[in-house]
Amino acid sequence: MTWIFSPETARIDRDLVHGWLSKQAYWALGRTRAAQDTAIDASRNYGVYDERGAQVAYARVVTDGATFAWLCDVFVDPGVRGRGAGKMLVAGVLEDLDALGLPRTFLGTADAHGLYARYGFAPADPSRFMLRVPSAP
Repeated sequence: MTWIFSPETARIDRDLVHGWLSKQAYWALGRTRAAQDTAIDASRNYGVYDERGAQVAYARVVTDGATFAWLCDVFVDPGVRGRGAGKMLVAGVLEDLDALGLPRTFLGTADAHGLYARYGFAPADPSRFMLRVPSAP
C-alpha cells in the first residue's frame, strides 16, 4: 500500500475524523462536532491518505510555533493499522515541527509508548506536569 502524507488542513475529512475520535478514541469519546471543528481550526493538522485519496490517519498539533508543541488526536483507521500509515504520520508531523526549531514537543499516550520512542520521545518527569479538569457546574 502506498501512503501519502499531507500537512494540508483543507484535505482533512472532518466528518471522518470526528467519527473516529468521538466514537473510537478513548481520550475523545463523545467529543462534539463543534468542539472538533474548533480544535481543527486552531491547530496544525496532518493526514495520511491512500492512493485513491481516502484519509486513513489523522494527527493534530497545538503549538505557538516558537516554544512548544503538543502532539494530540493521533488516530489511524483500524483497517490499516500495522501497515505503516501511523509511522508515516508521526514521521511527517515531526519533520514539519522540526523545521520550526521548537525546543520541545509533548504528547500523552496510554498505549503507544513503543511507537513514539522510535521518534525520540521519552517518559517525562510526571512531578513537573500538572493537570486541571474543571468541575461541571
